[in-house]
Amino acid sequence: MQHSPLLETAYAKERQPASQAQRLAHEISFGPVVFQVSRLMVKFGVMQLLVNSGEGMTIDEVAGKTGLSRYAVQVLLESSLTAGTVLCSAGRFTASKAGWFLLNDPLVKVNMAFNHDVNYLGWFRLEEALLNGAPEGLKVFGDWKTIYEGLSSLPEQVQKSWFDFDHYYSDGTFEEALPVVFGYHPRTLLDVGGNTGRWALRCVEYDAGVQVTVMDLPPQLEMMKRQTAGRKGAERISAHAADLLDGNVPFPAGFDAIWMSQFLDCFSEEAVTSILTRAAASMNAGSRLFIMEPLWDRQRFETAAYCLAQTSLYFTAMANGNSKMFYSEDLVRYAETAGLEIEKSIDGLGMAHTLLVCKKKQ
Repeated sequence: MQHSPLLETAYAKERQPASQAQRLAHEISFGPVVFQVSRLMVKFGVMQLLVNSGEGMTIDEVAGKTGLSRYAVQVLLESSLTAGTVLCSAGRFTASKAGWFLLNDPLVKVNMAFNHDVNYLGWFRLEEALLNGAPEGLKVFGDWKTIYEGLSSLPEQVQKSWFDFDHYYSDGTFEEALPVVFGYHPRTLLDVGGNTGRWALRCVEYDAGVQVTVMDLPPQLEMMKRQTAGRKGAERISAHAADLLDGNVPFPAGFDAIWMSQFLDCFSEEAVTSILTRAAASMNAGSRLFIMEPLWDRQRFETAAYCLAQTSLYFTAMANGNSKMFYSEDLVRYAETAGLEIEKSIDGLGMAHTLLVCKKKQ
């Protein structure tokens, strides 16, 4: 599997004249300000007012509608104007195209909430995280080795934004992935890192005969049990507690299919290879391992590659300190080192995902 043409067309050569490059450098230096202003333009309802306004609104009109002070409205609008999310003509402000997307693009909303609630304070310690190989930013929430250990204990809004982010990226792929997985007619499926059981529920709804086992940390399995209780097919979902960072923990054998969705990107190269090696050891010739990941270099659109590459730094500062969104050739190398063979590679599932179908090397 080779990377997409994206790398050559978008990133191989300089794309900007000097004046635009200088502007970008200054945008980066004030990035935290623009982020917070843009977030508050949405939260305070200013952007919605501007989108709805036909001929635009004055500072005083916005202040009157929102209840904000004239000063607050003025600094927000002037920042947004120079950032490019609003326009101004004859003293009347309107939303730009970028402002419209800021307000209406669901992925922008998810990413913004995730970055504000989960990451913003922790990224102050990104330097330490890079130097120490540990999620130093996570300390703003608690004393855990990884965010996954503390996920069930995070503040409610932080937890909500984390799950909204995780589910938004994964849920849109399930409809396309199910026919691929069940095209192999598995009777037993091991859902590794199954989290709240959303994939497991889709599987038992899709196939009335499949038995699904969710393999995860004990706190995640408790959440999974609560989320699946009483749902159709839940009686065919069971739990298997395991700390997969422990290289001595084997995979349970005998499963027709092993599913890993947005799971391996939570681990270091060494841990990924160890996990895949143990998965391969549990497989027979008829078993298949399905790995679904958003590979940043396999994207059709450059904006998706940008979002995924930046998301890698969440893993650095907050999640575990040593993982990232995969470059496709790296993931293939890990799988092959673990004793697996890539039987099929399917790009373009959902928004951004690639599905790798792996079998055990014979």
